[in-house]
This record gives sequence, C-alpha cells and structure tokens, in this order.
Amino acid sequence: MEEQNRCKKLRVCVATCNRADYSKLAPIMLGIKSHSDEFDLEVVVLGSHLIDDYGNTFRMIEQDDFDIGSKLHTIVRGEDEASMVESVGLALVKLPDILQRLNPDILIVHGDRFDALALAIAAALMNIRILHLEGGEVSGTIDDSIRHSISKLAHYHACCTRRAEQHLIAMCEDHSRILLAGCPSYDKLLSTHHRDDYMDIIKSWLGDKVKEHDYIVALQHPVTTDIQHSIKIYGLMLDALMSFNKKTLILFPNIDAGSKEMVRVMRKKGIEQHPNFRAMKHIPFDQFIQLVCHAGCMIGNSSCGVREAGAFGTPVINLGTRQTGRETGENVLHVRDADTHNKIYHALELQFGKRYPCSKIYGDGNAVPRILKFLRTINLEEPLQKTFCFPLVKDCISQDIDHILETQSALAIDLGGTNLRVAIVSKCDCQKVFEQMTVHNCLNAQTVELNMLMLCAGIGGGIIHHNELIHGSTYCAAELGHIIVSLEGPECSCGSQGCIEAYASGMALQREAKRLHDEDLLKVDGMDMKLSEQVTAAHLIDAARLGNSKADAILNRASTALGVGIVNILHIVNPSLVILSGILAPYYQASVQQIISKRALFSAQSIKVVTSDLEEPALLGAASMVLDYATRRVY
Repeated sequence: MEEQNRCKKLRVCVATCNRADYSKLAPIMLGIKSHSDEFDLEVVVLGSHLIDDYGNTFRMIEQDDFDIGSKLHTIVRGEDEASMVESVGLALVKLPDILQRLNPDILIVHGDRFDALALAIAAALMNIRILHLEGGEVSGTIDDSIRHSISKLAHYHACCTRRAEQHLIAMCEDHSRILLAGCPSYDKLLSTHHRDDYMDIIKSWLGDKVKEHDYIVALQHPVTTDIQHSIKIYGLMLDALMSFNKKTLILFPNIDAGSKEMVRVMRKKGIEQHPNFRAMKHIPFDQFIQLVCHAGCMIGNSSCGVREAGAFGTPVINLGTRQTGRETGENVLHVRDADTHNKIYHALELQFGKRYPCSKIYGDGNAVPRILKFLRTINLEEPLQKTFCFPLVKDCISQDIDHILETQSALAIDLGGTNLRVAIVSKCDCQKVFEQMTVHNCLNAQTVELNMLMLCAGIGGGIIHHNELIHGSTYCAAELGHIIVSLEGPECSCGSQGCIEAYASGMALQREAKRLHDEDLLKVDGMDMKLSEQVTAAHLIDAARLGNSKADAILNRASTALGVGIVNILHIVNPSLVILSGILAPYYQASVQQIISKRALFSAQSIKVVTSDLEEPALLGAASMVLDYATRRVY
C-alpha cells in the first residue's frame, strides 16, 4: 500500500487569499513545483489578490511563473464586519465547484484570515484533507478564534514554533500529525536578504537621497474587535511619524473591517502628498524584505514586525493589541496602550536607528524541505475522519432517573424581572435553607410557620408551614408583592394599583430614581455618579444617605408600604418569623421591624424580622422544592 502511494503523485492544491499569506505559501509552491515527479500543484487565488485597491497582487503570482488554475472573486466590498461575513458566505458558494473540479488529495491553507476559514470549511465538508500552516499561534483580536477554528478543521499541521506545537497538542490535536517546520517565509528571507543591490531597491521606493537605517517602514491594520480604537491609533501613529520627520514607506492596510476608514484618515492628513511619505498598495515580497532589513525602524501592528523583522534585528514598534500573545525577539518594543501622540513619538526616539541580535524564533530557513518530507508521508488510505487526543477522564455515567435521584441534584432557574439565572444545586446546598430557619428560630423547625419575602427587581414571597411551602388551590399562594396597601397608589406591573411591589421593589425605586434624575433632583454632593452610568435604586438609597430629602421621602414611603403589607400578613397567618431576602433586604429590615412594633396587634409585635444570608435564595428555594418532591416520591 505504501509502495502504491509512493508511485502515485500527490495532488496538492494551494489556496492563497492575500499578499501576506502568499509570502508564506510561495516557497512551498516553488518546492512542490520543483518536485513535479512527486506532486501535482494546483493554485487557487481568491480574496484581496483580485482587487485593484489592494494592488491586484495575483499578478506577482503570475510573475513568479505559477499557473493559476482558478480565480475566485470572493470579496464583498464594504470593509466592515458585515462585508467580512458576506465574503465568507460568497466564498463558500463558489468554492465547491472549484474543489470538485480539482479534486485535490490535500489542500494547503495558511493562517487566520476569514477567507482561509471559508477554504477550510469547504474542504472539510467535501472530505478533502487539509494541511494548516501557522496553527497554534496566539496573537489577538478575532484572528485567534479563526486560526484555532481552522486548526480544528485541519487534518495536518505545519507550525512555526515549539510553543505553537504545544498549543496544538493542548487543543487535543494528534501529535503525530503536527510538524514543527518553522515559517516558510524564513527560507526565502534568510537566503536572500544579503543582496548587493539593496540600496537600489531602497532608492527605487524612497528616493535617491535616503540612506540605509535612516527611514521607517509603517504597516498598520484594523483591529476588527475594536475598529474605532484602532483607527484612532492609526491617526496618532501618522501624527507621530510626521513629527518625527524621517522618510517613511507606508503600506495600505489589509482588507479587514475598518480599512476604508484608515485610508480616509491617511488621505485627510495628506500622507500621499507629504514629502516624507511614500504610500504603497503593494511591494513584492523579495523587495519588501530588503526594505525591512535595512530600515531604521518598523512601526505598526503587522505580524511581519514581530516575525520576519526579528530575523534581521530591525527595531520594531508594535502598536495596540493586534499581536498580543505573539512570540517576539528583543527587537520589539510594545506600545499596547498607544493612546497619545507623545507616547508613540517617544517610542520612535527609543527605537529608531538601533540594531538588535538576529532572532530565529520563527524558523531556521529549512521549513520547505521539512514540509515536503511531511507531505510524502501522508497515507491517503488512512481514514479521513480525524480523531482528537483528549486527556483521560472518568467514564461517563449514563443519565437515567435512578442516577438523578441518587445524586440528588436539581436544575434550578430564577426567572427574574431583569435577568435569568440557572444553576445545578445539590441536596447539600439546599440543606442550608433548613439550617438557616433553625438558627433564626432556635426551635423545632418542623412545626414553625415562616414568611419569606424576596426583595429584588420585583417582590415575591412564600409561606412555609411544617417545613412545607403552601401552594394554594391554583399554585399562586403568597403573592405577597401584590398585596394592595393603597387604593390610589402607583400602577403595578400586574395591572392593579397600590401593590407593595409598586412601592418597594427594585424596579419601583429605580423608576423613582430616574424621575428625580430627569428633574435634576437626584444627585447631591458626595455622590459618585458618572454621566454614562445607568440610574438604579442604589443611587436613590445613596442620595438619601447623603441628605437628599426627596429621595429619603420616597424610601420612607416604600418602607411604610412594605411594612404595612407585612403587618397584614402577620394578622392573617401569625407566623413566628419574617425573613427578608434579596439585595434590598438589609435596607428595609429596621424600618419594617419598627412599623410592626407600631402598627401590628400586640400579639404580633414581637415577631422578629431578619435578613437571609443565603447567596442565591431563589435558586436554592426552587431546587429545594424539586429535591423534596423527588426524594419523597413513591414509585
């Protein structure tokens, strides 16, 4: 079988989406082409390669004497988040026909671009094996998520660093299918960067007067997860470069969301007409290598700055978060919080003109021979379905009713007025509810009757008798928040008027706080309240504490309404204890106790009002009901 595989040529499809990934793929393509007795090469070009605004870079592929088998126009213009999604969708529509026609044995995909994600999805769904280059690396923004997604779809991996290899293993990828190859672009740059004609190249792009190590290369891309901030950093970088007054070669940003806005900023500042700047859409990689190698500094957030530039010892200023997590050499100065012109300018002063030791973190110049050798070992007779090397875990226990009852845990859901909370609660957790009742009463809790009120966004409650929750004939007993304490009171969410909840709930207090705030009557000296901050009940309480008489009057009315409602409950069921729970409970406790002592019948005035110290009383209460029912069920 292995002999048959060696006799058969491996059909390899290389798909390239942009100028950056082509610099990594071109050396592999050249290696495959030079071994035509072993491999058949098919080249697919898509993405920004085919767009004039980005230099029509497919032409450099043709100039490198590669036959382009298919050109796919997949970019939906717009350069915003939606257009990136639409571009992925368009690529997924067009790719099946191409892949079906080419029928490759393996597809080589590079990196972390959205176009590459479309390629990986299409190939995986069409049962085509995928070799992913540069997986396992960590940088920043959405690129990490895309890169790791492609790695999970890929069958084989050629990574650049030892750390990236370890990341792939930690992601449960099969170690036997991971090759530590190094970066393919290093094969070219390490063998060609000592060119005798480098000054001719520099002068052709920057003019005859420029000297070696006396110019800057700038390349800044949008950060798709924080577009506006990245545009701001771009403007600050341009301002700093103009102030620094050195010849600067600046490349247009890539096609990610936000690139149009960056170009507008560049043109608004007149960069293309500025005597110190040369703005370019594209520079051939072999010439770009010379420009980076002999620059006085490179600035921006391109991966080239933290990867390729290190091989030459070129000083680099990395702006923002786009490369956060990348392995870098000592030549890189990070300005992650690039929020001022002065900070970037100072970084230029520190870095410009320095030289650093050359770094080989990302490769030693021998990646392509390793990758070709790896391709030769691929056995097409092996099952296509990839497997993951998960760490050992205990055997799963089947989920049946007996097991659920034995483990005695419940799924509890708190359907609040402003949020939804879910928890899995054990019988041990629910025991805390019973223990708290016992502590508060110092009696036999099996015969004690209790009132419990939840004071949060709304107001709910329950009556517990002989350790049982009273449900009522239609399961709506103890709707304590809707006891009416005033015929002319505010409208309640239930449709009635004058309910306790309409006075004393968190939503009611927030409504009153907003009203005072709108009338400019809420804030007083000493309050720490930001303009953009949402007004809440806490602000009302804080204002009252600091002497706001109107806020204090609202809270007194709320406390009175709650206290009167509780007095009515005491006169009906005569419980031994009232437990207040929720975020407002500590505020109301003393007031309610005072109202009971003044307004309740003598026989009820001694009933204590306490606050619950349970962290999630609603969830614990719901779980207690389920577990109590399940463990007492006869079957």
